Amino acid sequence: MSTTTESPSRRRATHPGERVAEWTDSRLGLYKMAKSNLRKIFPDHWSFMLGEVCLYSFIILILTGVYLTLFFHPSMTEVVYHGPYAPLQGVRMSDAYASTLHISFEVRGGLLIRQIHHWAALIFIAGMIVHMMRVFFTGGFRKPREVNWLFGWTLLFLGMFTGFTGYSLPDDLLSGTGVRFTEGAVLSTPLIGTYLSMFLFGGEFPGHDFVSRFYSVHILLLPGLMAGLLTAHLILVFYHKHTQFPGAGKTEKNVVGTPLLPIYTAKAGGFFFLVFGVISAIAALVTINPIWTIGPYRPDQVSTGAQPDWYMGFSEGLIRVMPGWEIRAWGHTLVLGVFVPLMIFPLVLLSIAVYPFIESWVTGDKREHHILDRPRNRPVRTGLGVGWLTLYFVLLIGGGNDIFATHFHLSINAITWFVRIGFFVLPVIAFWVTKRICLGLQRRDRDKVLHGRETGIIKRLPHGEFIEVHEPLSQQQLHVLTAHVQPTPIDLGPEVDENGVARKASHVDKLQARLSRNFYGEHSQIPKPTVEEFEEITSGHGHH
Repeated sequence: MSTTTESPSRRRATHPGERVAEWTDSRLGLYKMAKSNLRKIFPDHWSFMLGEVCLYSFIILILTGVYLTLFFHPSMTEVVYHGPYAPLQGVRMSDAYASTLHISFEVRGGLLIRQIHHWAALIFIAGMIVHMMRVFFTGGFRKPREVNWLFGWTLLFLGMFTGFTGYSLPDDLLSGTGVRFTEGAVLSTPLIGTYLSMFLFGGEFPGHDFVSRFYSVHILLLPGLMAGLLTAHLILVFYHKHTQFPGAGKTEKNVVGTPLLPIYTAKAGGFFFLVFGVISAIAALVTINPIWTIGPYRPDQVSTGAQPDWYMGFSEGLIRVMPGWEIRAWGHTLVLGVFVPLMIFPLVLLSIAVYPFIESWVTGDKREHHILDRPRNRPVRTGLGVGWLTLYFVLLIGGGNDIFATHFHLSINAITWFVRIGFFVLPVIAFWVTKRICLGLQRRDRDKVLHGRETGIIKRLPHGEFIEVHEPLSQQQLHVLTAHVQPTPIDLGPEVDENGVARKASHVDKLQARLSRNFYGEHSQIPKPTVEEFEEITSGHGHH
């Protein structure tokens, strides 16, 4: 009597679904990839959710944008409005503006979707800036994540211009004023300004094509680039493994947290719906961009209190507070009042992009970093970040100088001069104050390590002395306060060699050494307690 056995491969292929899965896996290797990545560990800290807010806002933008494209007409052809909004009946307007009114008043859920789209755009940009600030202040941009920093910076840069093109599509008086502002800025470009304007608008401003051109850029070009960058950004996060804050058991070679499946995925899914719900609630309760109260765009009109979205207020403030200087030469006029701010704006953005490479060169730090810094332990970097934020908010005031003047009953000239002076003075003050605060916090951490935490309990000793009882820190707390590395500045060595001959150092090397001393010199960090100091204090010598 003989028996036959069915091979394992034969048994796996009996069910149609199993056969499809086996066929797919044999060609794409999905099982192997999933096995190595779906159990990847992610640290659990609230600040890491900032990046998720950006991702989910982008997804919401895509979903709502697809819905809006079904009803929007990107045309500047003039029509006469006969819709349900009575104050504008019989008014001539572009087809783009009329279709936006149609979405707002006649399409089921149209106004809600419009407002969700607009609010999601603002939250996306805000989330990007706050996320990048978290990465900046904690040193999350250091090797090997410099390229990912550039990806994030490019996403922010493209997001700003995607927001501008979308803001301009309804062709209302407010957005049209912003486009007119852009046209004036483009015209200020020396030699090629008029050609750029003709190319952008398809003729003399406002032309007949800029809405359709902005529409194509807004729904195809920029979102496509952003989706690609976002994918690359997430791939690098997976590849490099996630950064984490210092703590017990956390090293440069491990990640402490929860696996991607099932815990982190469940949390992320719930958080997506939470973000979607919050944005929807804001959109339902808070009106934004009510174009029907503003009216259609007319080249000879300007809306009262015209302001760009807040993320473009930086550039607006630069141009508003810049003196109206001009240079006339060889039959040409260079409008410095517009051209100089337009040069400062990209330079500031460029400095943000290349900062990781500047810090790496200045400090000579070529090590890989997976443990984040506490901002207090890098006073110079933290001071630079606060100084940049101060500069941004000062120029934001300049971009809304008319609004601040009318609402707070101030002189618009006084506000303008405050911004002009504050542009140079306030970031320096903010840097110095922030650095001093960081050094003070470092001294406090040093005292806590050596003496423990203050309990507020006063004790009288037998000989009459009063002391405050200190509670020793736990090992985890001690680790957080002492785990950071304190680099030493770059040293050029002695000025002469062993033969008494003067050593020659290039100006670049001298500049690098000087900047390195500013980063890591004795005035930029408080030395951590040594093991000997800690043992002497905790053994009872000189402290109760």
